[in-house]
Amino acid sequence: MIVPIPVHCMACGIQLKNEIPPGEDRLRGVCPDCGTIHYRNPKVVVGTIIEDAGRVLLCRRAIEPAEGLWTPPAGFLEMSESMEAGAARETMEEAGADVAIIRTFARIDLTRIGQVHEMFLARLKSPEVTAGAESLEVKWFTWDEIPWSELAFPVVEWILRLRAEDLASDQDRIHRGCLHWKEVGSPLSLENYDLNDIQSLHLAL
Repeated sequence: MIVPIPVHCMACGIQLKNEIPPGEDRLRGVCPDCGTIHYRNPKVVVGTIIEDAGRVLLCRRAIEPAEGLWTPPAGFLEMSESMEAGAARETMEEAGADVAIIRTFARIDLTRIGQVHEMFLARLKSPEVTAGAESLEVKWFTWDEIPWSELAFPVVEWILRLRAEDLASDQDRIHRGCLHWKEVGSPLSLENYDLNDIQSLHLAL
């Protein structure tokens, strides 16, 4: 979901004009009547990677975009909510899972669509999981069983591959990066992104 361009003033409803306000360096939607400046800011997506006995919990999406494809439980952060609280809420809503947040695993910028994804490692407080309203089903996968070709979004695939790499090499890392689309091929395929903008920091023992 790309952050939409505002068309009408949120204060008075008048159609906006695109202009550079004084003291700024880029076009904004400016109301010609009341002068309100409208900003487009990135949206924050939060979610969890839940592991148990060598398996990871994924949800099959019941809504567009990417209906029918798999993703860890995640969604948009709400106002007045910390990222950890938002990730736990989304996990409960999509997977019926009550979780304790362990730590940040990855923060990935998607500048093309104006999103920041913050994914946390989490553990179950109780064993019950069930598909929520936005999920067709929830299922445990071993890392060898993950349906890589049926994952919902490139950022999901990149984050899960980073986690699989850490587990396979017995590393404990936090990842920070940006997905840069090469502007060729489908933006829904990870192979069409430059994955070099990544910092992987080892946690202190």
